[in-house]
Amino acid sequence: MTEFPVNALLAGLTAGPDGAIWFTEQYGVAKGIGRITSQGQISEFATPTYNSLPQGITSGPDGALWFTELAIDKIGRITVQGQFTEFATPTHDSLPEEITSGPDGALWFTEFTGNKIGRITTQGQISEFTLPTSNSSPDAITAGPDGTLWFTEFKGNKIGRITTQGQISEFTLPTPGSQPNRITAGPDGALWFTAKKMSKIGRITVQGQFSEYPIPAPGNAPAFGITAGPDGALWFSSDRYGLLGRITTQGKITEFPDAMPADITSGPDGTLWFTESSNKIGRLVLQPASS
Repeated sequence: MTEFPVNALLAGLTAGPDGAIWFTEQYGVAKGIGRITSQGQISEFATPTYNSLPQGITSGPDGALWFTELAIDKIGRITVQGQFTEFATPTHDSLPEEITSGPDGALWFTEFTGNKIGRITTQGQISEFTLPTSNSSPDAITAGPDGTLWFTEFKGNKIGRITTQGQISEFTLPTPGSQPNRITAGPDGALWFTAKKMSKIGRITVQGQFSEYPIPAPGNAPAFGITAGPDGALWFSSDRYGLLGRITTQGKITEFPDAMPADITSGPDGTLWFTESSNKIGRLVLQPASS
C-alpha cells in the first residue's frame, strides 16, 4: 500500500477518462477537485464557488468529471483540462450527495434533504423525482446491471430502484435502523452495499432479495465505502476501525488493517484507490485473484 498526502479533507473519488484518479476536497488549500496519477503526481483545481463542499464524483459520458456540491445545491462539471461549469438544482436546500453515470447517457444524483433523485443531461438540463418514502435521505447511487439506477435511503432504511423513466421501487432492509450508505454493482449481477449502523455487508438482487454478511472485525466495525474490485470480489472500507475489507460473491470476508480508508474505487491500473480521514490518498496493488 502506498499513501500520498493531500492538504485537504477528502471525500469521494473516481477513475477518470484520462487514466488518473479524480477526487473531491472539502476543506483545505484548494477546496475543490483533485487529480492524482498512478505515479502519485497531484493537481488541484479550485471550484468557481468558494467553499461549495464537493462530495460525490463520477466520470461522465462526455469525457468530463461530474460532481455534487453539498453547500450550494449545485452539480459541477470539470473537464480533464480543469475547466468548470456549475448547474443549480431546482430544489433549494436539496443537499446533492452522490452521483453516477446512467445507462441513458445522463448523470443521476441523490438529494439527501430534498428527498429526491435527480437527473442531469450533459447539457445541464435537470429533472427531479420525489421518493415515495418521506424524509428517506437518499445517499449513494449506482447504475445497476438491469438498466436502472439503484440507491440507498439512509433514514428510510431501504434500497431504492429508479428506471430511466422515473419509476421508483423500494425494498426495506432486513435489519431495522441500518442506515445504508454506499452501494455498487457487483460482478455477480447483484447490488452490494454498506450501512452505518449495521456491521454487515449487504447484497440485494435485482428482484429485491437480500443477503447480509457479518463483518468479523473487533467491535463489529461498520463499513463505509464499497466498490467492485478488478479481482472479481467486492472491496470495502471502515475508517472507524482502520481497515480495508474484501468480500467474495460467496460472502467470504478478509480484512486488511493499518489504514484509515473512507471512500474507495477501482483504478484503471488494476489497483484500488481510497481516500483517508488522515488527509491522504491510498493506493493498494492487488494480489492475483483467489476465492
